[in-house]
Amino acid sequence: MTNTRKIVALLNARPGKEDELRSLLLGMAPDCRGEPGCLRWDVWQDPGAPSAFVLDELYTDTAAITAHRETAHFKAYLSRIGDLAERRALVLDPVDVSEP
Repeated sequence: MTNTRKIVALLNARPGKEDELRSLLLGMAPDCRGEPGCLRWDVWQDPGAPSAFVLDELYTDTAAITAHRETAHFKAYLSRIGDLAERRALVLDPVDVSEP
């Protein structure tokens, strides 16, 4: 079984903050994708509810998540996200995951 860990963050932009939230997420994507241990870091948006975003992240292991949370770009994200969106993040262990 793989040691990968997934984070799914559900973000609901506060009224009028959709564009600012989108800019924040797209701006940090290159830094997150370049981190050692980051396998995927994708931003999704619900076309039927434009204020709803999903971050779909995949890391090699728990240590990679810990390192991610210590980066300057993640700390900057945390300092701003509360003003831009309601946020719920799930950190998930694989149960039955297909390999690419």
